[in-house]
Amino acid sequence: MATATAAVPSVRTRSREVTATEPALVRRAVKAAALGNAMEWFDFGVYSYIAVTLGKVFFPSGNPTAQLLSTFGAFAAAFLVRPLGGMVFGPLGDRIGRQKVLAVTMIMMAAGTFAIGLIPSYATIGVGAPLLLLLARLVQGFSTGGEYAGASTFIAEYAPDKRRGFLGSWLEFGTLAGYIGGAGLVTLMTALLSPHDLVTWGWRVPFLIAGPWASSASTCVCAWRRPRPSRRRSRRPSPTARRSPCAK
Repeated sequence: MATATAAVPSVRTRSREVTATEPALVRRAVKAAALGNAMEWFDFGVYSYIAVTLGKVFFPSGNPTAQLLSTFGAFAAAFLVRPLGGMVFGPLGDRIGRQKVLAVTMIMMAAGTFAIGLIPSYATIGVGAPLLLLLARLVQGFSTGGEYAGASTFIAEYAPDKRRGFLGSWLEFGTLAGYIGGAGLVTLMTALLSPHDLVTWGWRVPFLIAGPWASSASTCVCAWRRPRPSRRRSRRPSPTARRSPCAK
């Protein structure tokens, strides 16, 4: 008599990488990245809200509209070089680590911001003033392009698998907090100082404050030594696994 041989169940499995993280480690990573974003956009907020005064300081007098357009032209130039910053600092973060790149971009932003506060006016050095302003803005835009992409990846690498999107949203919170902080500081100074004092020396204060502030923040990021998150492999049946019809 012929005997039927039952087929052996065939199940294909695949390995999945699961990020094993510690809550304290995740909190520190999110704080570092969000702080970096806040520092970057604080400088953008200061510049945009004090643009009218900067036009009077750095560009020839006579036409307020031309002064304002020239100031915003320098502001827009920073956005043109942001993709270049991402192209340079993205691969660099893959090679040397995103923590180091985050610290470098924050230092570059602080240097560009602090430099704006030290540039002499158009009445003092002529056309050199707007050229130096443009150079500082290009440095700021270049560093911002590298900072945002690196900070996003930085959080994604250290966030738990099921909270990655939520924790990544704190980058936008840092952006908003930094921009509001810069705008609020300029608004306060505009309310407290006379127009003459604001044009003479008051406009420099927000830029000079931002320099040491961002530098100290980048120092904290750079000094943070943390272990890399471990990854464990789990073997789970594939959703598309094929089972024999004879399997129970």
